[in-house]
Amino acid sequence: MGVIISVVGAGIIGLTTALTLADRGHAVTVHDPDPVSGATYFAGGMLAPTAEVVYKQDPLFPLMKASASYYPDLIALTSKYSDKPTGYRTDGTLVVARDVADKTHLAELREYQEQHGMEVETLTTRQARKYESALSPAIAGAVRIAGDHQVQPRLFTQALIDACHNAGVTFTHEKIDDIDRLEADQVVVANGLGARDLVSYLDLRPVYGDVLQLRVPEHQYPLLDHVVRGFVEDRPVYLIPREDRTLTIGATTREDGRAEAQAQGVFQLLRDAIEIAPAIEECDFLEAAAGARPGTPDDLPYLGRIDERTVVSTGYFRHGILLAGLGARCGAEVVEKQAPSIDLSACDPRRHE
Repeated sequence: MGVIISVVGAGIIGLTTALTLADRGHAVTVHDPDPVSGATYFAGGMLAPTAEVVYKQDPLFPLMKASASYYPDLIALTSKYSDKPTGYRTDGTLVVARDVADKTHLAELREYQEQHGMEVETLTTRQARKYESALSPAIAGAVRIAGDHQVQPRLFTQALIDACHNAGVTFTHEKIDDIDRLEADQVVVANGLGARDLVSYLDLRPVYGDVLQLRVPEHQYPLLDHVVRGFVEDRPVYLIPREDRTLTIGATTREDGRAEAQAQGVFQLLRDAIEIAPAIEECDFLEAAAGARPGTPDDLPYLGRIDERTVVSTGYFRHGILLAGLGARCGAEVVEKQAPSIDLSACDPRRHE
């Protein structure tokens, strides 16, 4: 029998969790004064459990892999309740190296990925340019990761809001300052950085990232089909092509507390993107923005129950879009007091208490 559930936060984690719970027959209310205004709005949307690998974050790898495997079901669930587009694409990802030193970095990363059972296809530069003719002829190396996909977060979240409405979810545009005052059987705290104001021992910090939006001219479209990630003088950059002719370029990482896009970051991203795909110089410039991602001391999310009534789901850092598949499925299972589909012990919300 369904229970009354309050979800605090209407970013990607809150929305996917709310939809999953509503589909399971629960009465769900989402509380957020400004839905999809935080990290989700500025996210790239890469579903890249292989390309997003970071050295010595082994506990994160199975979570990323599992979440990517849950995504087709999440897209299908959204489409069950909404016909709005999600920007879900399965073209795959190319990772390229700008020079010889970057090629060494790419080879070392590929070796590390393969050691952890990830599938990576080494390409010659000629093969890479057959996949994507807009790539610079000067690139020094490339790999293809067929299993790394994407969604378009700003589209996907609008589809999720529509799906939630159609599934019977109620939205209230109010800021929650005290979860004890919520009239609900179960509460899910999923409001990103704001969760630290509701659960005092959550050790969350804002990690800012500059991100750019461009539009590809009609005569160049499609400029790219794959997501293209690159290393330029060891700096990472990504280029995400969209079906609406926009192109997302990102992202810097900084912890300086500055909420606006920084000139240095914008310059760096444009310069490095043009090194990878020179035709970007002809694109229309639409937007430079910066989003604050909720980071934890070990860069693992907080996902689990903290008392009989409250579940925490936040701290997804750079992987919020990818890990939404996990956050929705396992978050709903924890709310229902079922065993989660994957071991969440590394995500214990009390581990930094």
